[in-house]
Amino acid sequence: MIDREFWKKRVLSTWKKVPIVWLSGVRRVGKTTLAQMLDDALYLNCDLPSTARQLENPERFYQGISERRIVLDEVHRLDDPSGLLKIGADAFPEVKILATGSSTLAATEKFRDSLTGRKRSIHLLPVLYEELEAFGVSDIRRRLLHGGLPEPLLADEKDPEFFSEWLDSFYARDVQELFRVGKRKSFLALVELLMRASGGLAEITSLSKAAGLTRPTVSSYLDILQVTHLITVVRPYHAGGRQEVLRQPKIYAFDTGFVTHFRGWESLRDEDCGPLWEHLVLETLQAHVDPDRIHFWRDRSKREVDFVVTGARSRAIAIECKWNPDRFSGRALAAFRKLHPKGRNYVVSPQTGRAYTREVGDHEVTFLNLEQLVGELR
Repeated sequence: MIDREFWKKRVLSTWKKVPIVWLSGVRRVGKTTLAQMLDDALYLNCDLPSTARQLENPERFYQGISERRIVLDEVHRLDDPSGLLKIGADAFPEVKILATGSSTLAATEKFRDSLTGRKRSIHLLPVLYEELEAFGVSDIRRRLLHGGLPEPLLADEKDPEFFSEWLDSFYARDVQELFRVGKRKSFLALVELLMRASGGLAEITSLSKAAGLTRPTVSSYLDILQVTHLITVVRPYHAGGRQEVLRQPKIYAFDTGFVTHFRGWESLRDEDCGPLWEHLVLETLQAHVDPDRIHFWRDRSKREVDFVVTGARSRAIAIECKWNPDRFSGRALAAFRKLHPKGRNYVVSPQTGRAYTREVGDHEVTFLNLEQLVGELR
């Protein structure tokens, strides 16, 4: 097993604050592997009937174990996962619990209690840029093409059947069981449309026509895809100006491997890498920044800043993603800073070695790589 040290530390530090950590993430992203890496933890697979029987009486279960750390993998498979977790947190506060599932905790009706004050959520993302060395991946193009799920990332060749099989499993186990979506063909058609158009503005009307669904159904399906982590919705940053995009969000696929699969790309050209690099930057921001602080900016003239990370006192960090940093012009940044003058400016590129700062127009811009950006955001 490849050690995902960043996420282990995240779990351990969160346990210091609350007794329950809810670890969610898409199927085969590595939740079980991560859970089994935790030292001195009792691991229980809640998919197994024997585990369900063992947990039928939660009070007796907690009284009978010696471990102070428990992993409840796929806990939502149990009849009353909410009661099991609540009893553990309230009656046995010395026990630390890691519960895993594919979606956010609120996605299933089985969680009648929101566990307020007892739990924190961690969203396990595909292999991050900063984890590639641990996985033995030195070519960033491989990560962009194959994606960040460990199995396809480490495979010798990209296997289209993996992505097709994964999607079938996702629909059967994560969508049908939790949400009872009946229109399989239309639902998966919408998924494919979103993967192909990943990183673009969300046009509900266009998606509705292309997928053969009503607008309310598309909106409902988008909610499902968001809580199951298949898409990330990034909302516009604005101050209410007439020339700014105010409501229309952008939608990103959860993994570049699925983007390239649905676009039919077997290899990458330089012009393909730019949009995929933007996805990888977003995943890094999600890992290190409160997702509610991540936005993009766009005006009616289609000038755009890739990501805006909000801060205190109206400060906004502007982040431009460039495969080739020499392609950065600064026109969109200038338009953005005219409306939002406070904050730092970054251009993040895999081709940047040592970070450097220079004047671009009237603004100071720092050029750096993704690892250096993480250091700046801490």
